[in-house]
Amino acid sequence: MRIIKIVIFLSCISFALQSCKNNESKSSDLDTILTGEIELLVDESFAPIIQQEIDVFENIYDSKINLIAKSEAETVLDLVNKTSQVAVLSRKLNQEEHKIFETKKITPVETAIATDAVVFIKNRNSTDSIIDPQNVFDFLQGKPSSIKGLVFDNLNGSSVRYLLEKASVKNIPTEGVFSFKNSNEVINYVAQNDGLIGVVGLNWLLQPKNDMRGNVKKLLILSVKNAENQYIYPSQESLADKSYPLARDLYIINCQGRSGLGMGFKAFTAGEKGQRIILNSGLLPIKMPGRKLRINNKIESK
Repeated sequence: MRIIKIVIFLSCISFALQSCKNNESKSSDLDTILTGEIELLVDESFAPIIQQEIDVFENIYDSKINLIAKSEAETVLDLVNKTSQVAVLSRKLNQEEHKIFETKKITPVETAIATDAVVFIKNRNSTDSIIDPQNVFDFLQGKPSSIKGLVFDNLNGSSVRYLLEKASVKNIPTEGVFSFKNSNEVINYVAQNDGLIGVVGLNWLLQPKNDMRGNVKKLLILSVKNAENQYIYPSQESLADKSYPLARDLYIINCQGRSGLGMGFKAFTAGEKGQRIILNSGLLPIKMPGRKLRINNKIESK
């Protein structure tokens, strides 16, 4: 009987030691604010600027952030299903999505980091360089319109959702709408086809990759009519003075529920260095980074 008790006692000790070891292993695998590895879900419409932020962040800190570009709908679905815990979207989570995280006892932290523009593009052969967004809304509402067709990156993307909300409609028209996998394909298609209007994020046009520059040069970026009946070209300046009518803020949404790498990346992107990257990209930073002045106290004489 005594031998049995000893065996049970030793087994309990062994189990406890193994549990501690497993807990230590799990803790060591967790990311911290500035170290470790996470996945970052990103709406494909503004993946280029977020990749720039990641490249600089990884160069400074011992970390690895894997960007996963998807449509807005897919990004939100993965986020609420906890496939990944950090995302970048052009909107905040809605009430239903917040309730899902409440059941998980997680409070999402939503931080604005930049302002982007929804941009209309045409083939450079077009004679029109302006557009009234009401014509786009009429087209989406199924009313007579001068628009022959719209080209989107993805029917589940943020640009489609944004324009449908502006037009006060729920469903995309069944005719005259073309969609592709990403913004690169939209740019390529519009560059090669006359008469169609493409819809992309401003960042794709300001800093195109080397293999995309040729097609971007074939495009005409349209000025958009605003409420004051002015036709406004999408730019950092028109985003800053709020004259461009189709602007949207970008948010980092952190649902880790702890002090992890998502918090560190958010702080970096919303901070001085991250906001300067956004400023240099041509988008509008939420907080304008300060200017650094070099003062020379020496008087040079010849």
